[in-house]
Amino acid sequence: MQNGYYQAVGGMVTQFNRLDTISNNLANANTVGFKRDDVVIGDFLSYLKEKRDELPIEDNTKDAAKFINRSLDRVPHIVRNYIDFSNGPVKRTGNALDVALKRGDRFFLVKTPNGLKLTQNGAFSLNEKGELVTKEGYKLAGESFFKNHQPITLPQGKSINISSNGTIYVDGEQINKLYIAKYNNNLSNLKKDGDNLYNITNINDISKSDDGDYLEQGYLQMSNINPVKEMVALIETNRLVEMYQKVMTSQMNDLNSDAINKLANTKA
Repeated sequence: MQNGYYQAVGGMVTQFNRLDTISNNLANANTVGFKRDDVVIGDFLSYLKEKRDELPIEDNTKDAAKFINRSLDRVPHIVRNYIDFSNGPVKRTGNALDVALKRGDRFFLVKTPNGLKLTQNGAFSLNEKGELVTKEGYKLAGESFFKNHQPITLPQGKSINISSNGTIYVDGEQINKLYIAKYNNNLSNLKKDGDNLYNITNINDISKSDDGDYLEQGYLQMSNINPVKEMVALIETNRLVEMYQKVMTSQMNDLNSDAINKLANTKA
């Protein structure tokens, strides 16, 4: 296979993957608490240099040479996927159980059938048992969750107030307090589980935040997607795919045809 053709194919596949990311962002433009995904595109050589130290062999050996194909060095490659945790716009709802997080590095802790997860979606409600849950029915953890493992239960039909540090008052009486979690490692290590949940690989990676101004009751933080920027990126990606397609056509048709004709006219 011609080197140029392979590089064009690699570039096209990379743009297809980027297109999937942009499309998912646009699909979640109105999803409460959604954080946009993005990718970093580099070339294979830069990716190899980052990973070379992890190879269990020495450089400049025959074994090391098997890992390097100079024709692939400049193939575009997604070197990193990441989540943009910047805050989205805040929308007033007036619902006492809607709570907006003011900081992108703070999370609610929820209990799911697959274990504890983090979320920034503050659209809550009460189930038939009076337990505070997410729209998916996952139970919210209170500050004493790791001691008693009990969900937050509130009486229905009462006046509910949630302070900026997560303390929950019912008719002026303190009932419980939301567990406001902070992630102790780099946020880039967090991985999504669906659109609004984040996996916790190690429970020691999270801890309870100190009292602070973290919440705003009666508001929701919307997604941080900018539809205009995403549409521009979508158009750019489509144009790059078309460009790579033209390169592939030139490589396989025009250049090969020219080479064959010249070889056919070559005199012995």
